[in-house]
Amino acid sequence: MGLLSILKKMKQKEKDVRLLMLGLDNAGKTTILKKFIGEDITTISPTFGFNIKTVEHKGLKLNIWDVGGQKSLRSYWRNYFESTDGLIWVVDSADSRRLEDCKKELHSLLKEERLASATLLVFANKQDLPGALSGVEIMKALGLEHIKTHHWQIQACSAVTGENLLDGINWMTTDISSRIFTMD
Repeated sequence: MGLLSILKKMKQKEKDVRLLMLGLDNAGKTTILKKFIGEDITTISPTFGFNIKTVEHKGLKLNIWDVGGQKSLRSYWRNYFESTDGLIWVVDSADSRRLEDCKKELHSLLKEERLASATLLVFANKQDLPGALSGVEIMKALGLEHIKTHHWQIQACSAVTGENLLDGINWMTTDISSRIFTMD
């Protein structure tokens, strides 16, 4: 039995999933996290550092790491890559002027060896705002259709209303479960 098989079997028993939530500052990462776990979202301030929340979802224990996205913090993102099963990339769909920076940062992450096996969920957030680009427009702007290295999906959503957050998380956990929690 190989090491990978042993690790899969160990994970099978624990059903722990590590999700890393990244994106540019003000994309709505913390609001998504708080809304998903049912916490109050009326007072959200920029994340300088990280938040960790653990929640049971569909028989899995999700450990969600929400890391600040300010330019000065992005070089520290690599400190959180280890053992990541899923990468949640959050985009402010109403801020088209930063999409090129957003694309550059995302594609840089996808080259990281420690994220090579991570499932990618892109939340096209702030769909409730006027002028927000659609999920398809965000997909094209980020060049997602060219990603062949990761399982990925884009989900248009609103962190404030909670619209489509569960759909995105459900897709991600299903994809991760099908890869990790399989018995050989």
